[in-house]
Amino acid sequence: MSLHPIAPSPGAPGAPGLRLLITGANGQVGWHLQRSLGTMGEVMAIDVEQVDLTDLDAVTRTVREFAPDVVANAAAYTNVDKAESEPELARTINVGAPGRIAEECARSGALMIHYSTDYVYNGGKPAPWEETDATGPLNVYGETKLAGDQAIMASGCAYIILRTTWIYDIRGKNFLRTILRLAREKDELRIVGDQYGAPTWARSLAEATTIILARCLEHHSQTSEWPTGLFHCTAGGRTSWAEFAEAIMSEYDDCCSWPADTGEFSAPLKAKRVVHITSDQYQTPARRPRNSVLSNAKVLQTFGIKMPDWREQLRLAMQDAIR
Repeated sequence: MSLHPIAPSPGAPGAPGLRLLITGANGQVGWHLQRSLGTMGEVMAIDVEQVDLTDLDAVTRTVREFAPDVVANAAAYTNVDKAESEPELARTINVGAPGRIAEECARSGALMIHYSTDYVYNGGKPAPWEETDATGPLNVYGETKLAGDQAIMASGCAYIILRTTWIYDIRGKNFLRTILRLAREKDELRIVGDQYGAPTWARSLAEATTIILARCLEHHSQTSEWPTGLFHCTAGGRTSWAEFAEAIMSEYDDCCSWPADTGEFSAPLKAKRVVHITSDQYQTPARRPRNSVLSNAKVLQTFGIKMPDWREQLRLAMQDAIR
């Protein structure tokens, strides 16, 4: 097993000698975490190539050997539909692995930062979901993520659980890149228009995590204790998948007017419109919640973080893609 630490930048604002472990390093959030947390201390970033999350003993050994002060667990089984036919694999990765990490954090006194999902809720509430609302996942993925949250809470470790929604990036497999691929192939796109959420750029979530960790470090330096809690952390605002697709295509067209050679973010789109369809017209193995909008009030009150509106995040993400 070969793990390569990332040295902190000179004058980094983290605590002296701070050791941070990032799991899921090649995922959307994990990739950005390496860059945002790299200024705070010595970062060890691992992915499936270094540690198989289905080998729970290997997970325990990795955390114990590196002995981090903070673990940012961005690793997860995220194939929502495939989880319906692979429930045990999803449970091992989404419950067993974070449970083992939490146990080691409890043993050593480290802080665990963990990413959860809007899919722990059933989507039936018309208003944004609060952290105190009853959970009720509609699919295996949501069930395993909820059980992972519960395992962390029961472990006795200090934790910050961040529930987020509709994560995307300009790299990896996600809705934004799928829409752009389909829009190059088809004259029109048929996208679900009766499910609502707040599309959240992975980089924005990673940057919010960095601010949260800085606040936690300040609290720890003053009290020798870590803050603990469950928080929602998503983009501001509300939209549907169909409206998100329309916004992606619009922002893409705007970016194509920039005089730059931008690879896949330069070719014109073939599709000219998005047809809004219902969830019943687009059947999937896993049921999805109709309302995935989460309230950010608690993370604002606790850490002073006001997440940008989803449209602003999308614009920045698309501009970032062509730089």
